[in-house]
Parts: sequence; structure tokens; C-alpha cells
Amino acid sequence: MHSPANEFEQAERLIRQRFAPSRLVQSAALSNRLGADVYLKLECELPTGSFKVRGAYYALSRRRETAKDSEVVAASTGNHGAAVAWAARELGLAARIFVPRDANATKIARIRSLGAELTESGADIEGARRAAEAYVAGSGAFLLDDATTADVPIGAGTIGLELLEQLPECDAVIVPVGDSALIQGVAAAIKATRPDIHITGVQASGAPAYYRSWHAGAVVTTETADTIADGLATTHPTDANVTAIRALVDEMVLVDEQAMLDAMRLLKSNEQVVAEPAGAASVAVLLNASAWRFRSTVALITGGNVAPELT
Repeated sequence: MHSPANEFEQAERLIRQRFAPSRLVQSAALSNRLGADVYLKLECELPTGSFKVRGAYYALSRRRETAKDSEVVAASTGNHGAAVAWAARELGLAARIFVPRDANATKIARIRSLGAELTESGADIEGARRAAEAYVAGSGAFLLDDATTADVPIGAGTIGLELLEQLPECDAVIVPVGDSALIQGVAAAIKATRPDIHITGVQASGAPAYYRSWHAGAVVTTETADTIADGLATTHPTDANVTAIRALVDEMVLVDEQAMLDAMRLLKSNEQVVAEPAGAASVAVLLNASAWRFRSTVALITGGNVAPELT
């Protein structure tokens, strides 16, 4: 993905109509631990509790410029669904969200609270996506897909513009990777003006499809996504997304379940930040580091919708 900088600026102007930039705060605990400046970009404080509202609102707003849909549909493990429901409510559309069976109860409650119709279908995100595609084929509704709708990474990339303004001396950014829209957008927005900034993507060791694909240079699928981090639980990368992250991302790493739980605890006890496992994965990278070579690092805290069993 190589979008012109003005696309990100356009997205930022549009998003600014609905909410302010997310906060960037320094973490004393992590800075002291690593002997470097570590900052947290608190996307968990945005409406619906995750970064996903950026891409959903921007994509749906752009769609409204050229189409007269009455209903928008999404498949999601939770955060994208809530974001689409929120964006639909803001723009006056009906929303129907498909989630896997046994999805995060906190996220399901948030989706319902935003007025969307909710359908549980499939054992994982791929099953929910197939159900959403079947519904759209029969109804003609607009499918706002997190992994393939081109405007979603543009909206997510506004995070990159914000953090460059908030921390011009930044030299490294750590980004959790689920379907890769976030890291595509953030990396493209940053590299357009600061190609020297090091972008690290992080996946759960039990859901390593994009990690393996990045290292292989081609799509590698996995049979399952076995992780507490539902926001990272992808199994089927797309060719276009793998090509994009290969071009934009400097490093891909894995963290295990315990590291994410440790990161959640550190954030809650030391920073008073509630992060879900996927949202804390960036901090898990730092906890795993025996040494850190960057002077000024931003860890994206991408969501705070913690499943009841993990609270």
C-alpha cells in the first residue's frame, strides 16, 4: 500500500470532525526498564475502545459519497464490528455485524449497545466472514471488510500522522498485527515523510499467519488461531496485504500468551491503562527485549475491550 500523503491528511480532517487525536503518554516503567524513552499511543481511549473507528468511519464516509446504501455489513471478532456499528450510527445507516460463535462477550455487548443487528456464525473469523458474504450476496448491502476495503488502512494511518506531530523525534513504532490494515496504514503514513523510522509488527505466537507470510514473502495460512488475543486471530492473509507489509514493515516478531498477560498487568498497575491482549502485544515486545536499540519508541495500545474471563 503506497497511498499519497494527502489521502491520510484528508482522512485526518474527516475523522477530526468526530473525535480528537488519541493521547500519547510516556511510560516511566518501560522507559526505566529499557533505558530509553517509551511512549504509549492510547487508541484504547477512542470511541468503542479501539483504533478501529478510524478506518470504519473514514471508509463508510467515503462510500457515502458515491453510493446510497441503507445497510452496512461487517464480519468481526468484535472491535471492527463495534467500529462499523458506531460509524453507521453516526452516518445514519443500519448495521449488521457477523461474529464467530463464542466471541468476546464485552465486544458483543458493545456492538449491541450501538444499535447494530448481530449474528453469531462460524467457529472463527473466516466462518463469520463467509456468513457475512452470503448475506450481502442476497441483500445487496455494503460489506465493509477490515482486510480488503481499501479506505480502511487510510483511516488507520491517521495514527501515524498524529504520533509524528506529537513526537517528532520518534525513531521506532511497534504495531499489533491482525488483518494488517493497521500496520499498512500506519507504516505508509509514517514512511512517506520519515522512512528512517523502524516499524515492528507483532503477532501472537498462536496466530502467526502474517508473521510467517512476511518472512516467507508469500501467503502462508494456518489451520487455527489459538490465542487469547482475538484481535490478532487471523489465519488467511491476502496476497495484496502480504505484498504491502513486505514493502513497508521492517521487522515482524511473535509474542506468547504469557507475555501479553504480563503486558496487560504492567499497563494496568503502572500506567492505569486497561488493554486487551491484542492491545498490549506491543508492550509484550518490549517486555521480551533483553536490550532495546532505539532511543524513542511508540507502542500502539490498540484496544481496551477485555473479555470478562481475562479481567
